[in-house]
Amino acid sequence: MKYKMIVLDVDGTLLTDEQTISARTRATLLKVQQMGVRVVLASGRPTHGVMPLARALELDKNGGFVLSYNGAQIIHVPTGERVFERRIDPQFMAYLERGARKRGFTIFTYREDRIVTSNAGNAHVQHEARLSGMRVEEAANWAEAVDFSPCKVMLVSDDEAALVGLEEHWRRRLAGVLDVLRSEDYYLEVVSESVDKSNTLTVLLEKEGIDPTDVVAIGDGVRDVPMLQLAGLGVAMGNAQDSVKACADVVTLTNAEDGVAVALEKAILAEIRDTAIPLDKLNESGRHALMGNLGIQYTYAAKGRVEATMPVDERTRQPFGILHGGASLALAETVAGLGSMILCQPDEMMVGMQVSGNHVSSAHEGDTVRAVATVIHQGRSSHVWDVNIYTSTDKLVSSVRVVNSVMKKR
Repeated sequence: MKYKMIVLDVDGTLLTDEQTISARTRATLLKVQQMGVRVVLASGRPTHGVMPLARALELDKNGGFVLSYNGAQIIHVPTGERVFERRIDPQFMAYLERGARKRGFTIFTYREDRIVTSNAGNAHVQHEARLSGMRVEEAANWAEAVDFSPCKVMLVSDDEAALVGLEEHWRRRLAGVLDVLRSEDYYLEVVSESVDKSNTLTVLLEKEGIDPTDVVAIGDGVRDVPMLQLAGLGVAMGNAQDSVKACADVVTLTNAEDGVAVALEKAILAEIRDTAIPLDKLNESGRHALMGNLGIQYTYAAKGRVEATMPVDERTRQPFGILHGGASLALAETVAGLGSMILCQPDEMMVGMQVSGNHVSSAHEGDTVRAVATVIHQGRSSHVWDVNIYTSTDKLVSSVRVVNSVMKKR
């Protein structure tokens, strides 16, 4: 594969304006992971707010990472391991709170699944809590309540000019210790020095032994620019500012038009060749699905032909010790399904439509059967597969016809 890792901004990039992942984008990201490419979600959100998205995209099953708090933390999703972390010393909390109170700003930070704030009724704090699925905890003496080292501190105000003034003041006063930046008109963020997505991504790439040229990075914000410039392919969303687009290698469609899916279909899926289909990655990704529960393992995959094996054991046999016909049909659909995925164009997806089988002979417990799927019709809207299932001695067990429907991703 030309690329080994995809790094995605979340808001305005992965998510639509309705805060959802479109079906086409999800299908594309699942497919590139099945091809062996790892996915990193890079966001200013707290880790607790990004993890549900990571699981929805099955990063927990495909070795993905969450880069949260603008880069203050990296989590390996399958294990929950903290790969990297940089926090703010609690000694700064009183200073930050004084600056906020002096100007009438609300201040808050994150602790696990909670937002700790000086004003729980603030509309922006409530919005942040809903966005990240967190509880709000108000503290009259905020600095004393924050007796831990947070990854990020947020100041909130609808007085943008006042936020800009404090940002400029703190940039001078806190230089070399903390970094201060504005993420929205109403937010001023404080993080540890040199924390940003690009710097933290560099740490992750070094740890994983991946060269930046092997990375696709996609984003829409000014703060994504260093990350886009670090990657081998930097992609700006169609809804990004012109200054961001000018710094990217390519510009895709907007987050309302499946821009992430379109970019990855062109950069990765369109480049897939038969020799690039990683069977070990496919088998690993299916470990938690039906094929994993039945012990199905792909052994060969190319355009027009897919093969897999399945043991005849307590998972797949009938009570009296021979292969269950339903397990045979599941095996047939599994190989034909992968076959259609390989044949589909980058902007297409497939769904099973019909399966019918003739069971010719039996396979006994202790044997391992082999399925061979061959495409006999490749149309614009459907694929038809013949799947023959054999015992280890090449005796035909079942002959199955599978029809898959081909649709455009939406």
